[in-house]
Amino acid sequence: MACDRYVPANMTPIQRKKQISAAIDRLNKAIAAGQVTLVVDRTTGAVGFKGEWQRDGVSDVCAFRQLQLSGDFEFKKALMKAETAAGRKVNEKAVSAGTHTHDGGATWHKGH
Repeated sequence: MACDRYVPANMTPIQRKKQISAAIDRLNKAIAAGQVTLVVDRTTGAVGFKGEWQRDGVSDVCAFRQLQLSGDFEFKKALMKAETAAGRKVNEKAVSAGTHTHDGGATWHKGH
């Protein structure tokens, strides 16, 4: 996965994977608690998260991909709600390209 390509100098790759897994778990719990919401861009179909969560360097796109793989019910419910609010489905090409937001969906940027 893309977010484990960056390993801080003081960490092993295994420690980084555990850190990423913990961050995704925190995000999943925050979604279930209603503290974080999923947003879909109406124009591109890109995804992001609105709300605060301890991300430990995990991007919205990487988190979305991981949550999509896990298939958690609360995430799927949040995804359907975000797609309904945006009036469109998530565009997998935008996700693959890394289109993202840094401000909870107010602005969107191409992958970098």
